[in-house]
Parts: sequence; C-alpha cells; structure tokens
Amino acid sequence: MRNGRKLAEQIIKFGGVGILCFVIDFGMLYVLTEWMDIYYLLSAGVSFTVSVIVNYLLSVKYVFNTNPAYGKGRNFVLFVVFSVIGLALTEILMKTGTDVIGWNYLFVKVAATVIVMVYNFVTRKIFLE
Repeated sequence: MRNGRKLAEQIIKFGGVGILCFVIDFGMLYVLTEWMDIYYLLSAGVSFTVSVIVNYLLSVKYVFNTNPAYGKGRNFVLFVVFSVIGLALTEILMKTGTDVIGWNYLFVKVAATVIVMVYNFVTRKIFLE
C-alpha cells in the first residue's frame, strides 16, 4: 500500500509542477503569438523550451527521487531527450490541429499538453528513478 500512496503523492506533485509549467508555456505562447506577432509554431517551441527548463528544476527537486546510481548529467541528458521528443509531439499536434483540422492554436495547445504530460510522466518515472 505504501507504494500506491507514494505514487499518488508523486502524481499530485507532478500535476502541480505541470500546472505551473502549463501556465508559463501557454502564457508565453499567447504573448509571443498575439502581442509580439511571432508565428505560432515558433512561439510554441520557445514557450515549451522555457517551461521544460522550469519543469526540470522543479521535478528533480520536488517530484522524482532520482536514482543516485545515475549521474546528474545522465539524468539531465535523458530529461532533455525526452523533452525534445515531447516538443516534436507538441509541434506535430499543433501543426495538424491548427493547419490541417483548422482548430484554434490555443485549443490545440491544451490538447497537446495533456497528451505530452502523460508521456512526460511515464518516461521520467521509468528512466529517472
């Protein structure tokens, strides 16, 4: 039962970090696209990158008990690799949802975030702990 409770606590912490990073990501996407007139896919890449940096710092401090047998360098490299894959998924979903299907880019961003958040939790849980 202890493992179930630990996992639940970890999911809650991951969700809190995720909400904060989503606000950063979504807010920057909106400001860069709407106020600074930057192409939405470029804005999405920039905002995602900033939120990933914040997410990494908070995740290793508060969410995941990184395995001390693995070096911090290895963990950071894996985090970045999985984040780049997450960025690629986000960009593909953004392009498809916005340009192919015709949905508003902000709506697509919310849907892409949910999908990528699940991917992020699973990969980080498997490879960072």
